[in-house]
Amino acid sequence: MSQDEARAGTLERIRASFEASVEAKRATLEAAGPAIAAAAERLIACLEGGGRVLVCGNGGSASDAQHFCAELAGRYLRERPGLPALALTANTSDLTAIGNDYGFERVFARLVEAHGRAGDALLAISTSGQSPNVLEAVEVARQRGLVSIGLLGRDGGKLAGRVDVPIVVASEVTARIQETHIAVLHVLCELIDEALFPERA
Repeated sequence: MSQDEARAGTLERIRASFEASVEAKRATLEAAGPAIAAAAERLIACLEGGGRVLVCGNGGSASDAQHFCAELAGRYLRERPGLPALALTANTSDLTAIGNDYGFERVFARLVEAHGRAGDALLAISTSGQSPNVLEAVEVARQRGLVSIGLLGRDGGKLAGRVDVPIVVASEVTARIQETHIAVLHVLCELIDEALFPERA
């Protein structure tokens, strides 16, 4: 195979990956657009009421949790005051202490107990919808009067039936789900900014 043929094959693979990502986003827009709008409404109401957004997830979803909180506490596109958001994934001392003492399945639940209050919101991220520690966090959030939003994939898993607002990405492929999760999180940031700070466009 010549170098030109190899490069053409590589470009085709890149194109296919991009097209699959676009298709996952398009399918999710059609299937979950109303759920994304409902999630934005719940988050806006939480923040308007003086509540805080808590976010959790594992692996790549932990990174997404921290990314979303950074956009809220820092800024997204508009210059505006920081918004109260806490990634439950970010403090290694918390995670290792709780995991050691109570088990990994309790790491997020214990942090919701510590930080969650009625009027707050929990955004639970799981590509499978089956993560035991995320499920336990949602259960504690329900008990404490937090609104819960699930950012999920595949068929939504157990979480889809346990959160107040499930957003299910229309894909079976973890990479495509994660790429679409980031797109959803950015849309939520934009809708929050527009609702809370319309004069700062």
